[in-house]
Amino acid sequence: MQVGDTGREVTSVLLTTDVTPAVVNEAVQTGCQLIISHHPLLFHGLKQVCGQSPQAQVVAMSIKNDIAIYSAHTSLDSVWGGINTRLADKLGVKDYRILVPGSQASQAGPTGLGVIGTLEEPMEYDSFLRHVRATLGATYVRYTEPASSLPCGEGRGGVVTTVALCGGSGAEFIGEAIAQGADVYLTADCKYHEFQDAEGRIALVDIDHWVSEHHAREIFRDLLAPHGIDCRISTADHTPVRILE
Repeated sequence: MQVGDTGREVTSVLLTTDVTPAVVNEAVQTGCQLIISHHPLLFHGLKQVCGQSPQAQVVAMSIKNDIAIYSAHTSLDSVWGGINTRLADKLGVKDYRILVPGSQASQAGPTGLGVIGTLEEPMEYDSFLRHVRATLGATYVRYTEPASSLPCGEGRGGVVTTVALCGGSGAEFIGEAIAQGADVYLTADCKYHEFQDAEGRIALVDIDHWVSEHHAREIFRDLLAPHGIDCRISTADHTPVRILE
């Protein structure tokens, strides 16, 4: 819980990836008493609420308009049925398991970060890249050439069978994906040297952070709607990253 009264009754919820002033204004305009986000509004301590930063503006606006803010983040990242299993479902990855298992299981199943599984049908690497962009609505797809061990195909370098993925900033698990035999590892926020280290070892595919996790809103909706709560997916929520075509 980031802002607001935990005991307040709510009937209408706005679902978003990030909490921005535009999202809070949307909640005000649509009469939502609660905003549920994936990314927390407050990652670090807020020393002043005077309107200088977007975070301070959000806190002031939400308190003024009696709007509560709840953020899930790592709990949704690590739970079975959360960010990564839903991302795998969208991309058609089947028979998946947790890539980096957690120490405990939840009522929903095993916990941990990332997943690894197989495509229903092997796919040319070039076709897989286009599939990622089209399926997720990615603003960009950055990638390395596939490892030399990948079976040759007619398209860009090889045929993909086993896919590992982690929504958000998951470059730290590239080694795990390689060790578990993935042909491709898909994540976000990869740095230059991480691309360099992956080259020749695994096909590394990098997409926009927001794109890799914005389906969190669908997960929230699926959890809350059966309880009779009016759930609205924010139209103001968007990636701040723009690409010059």
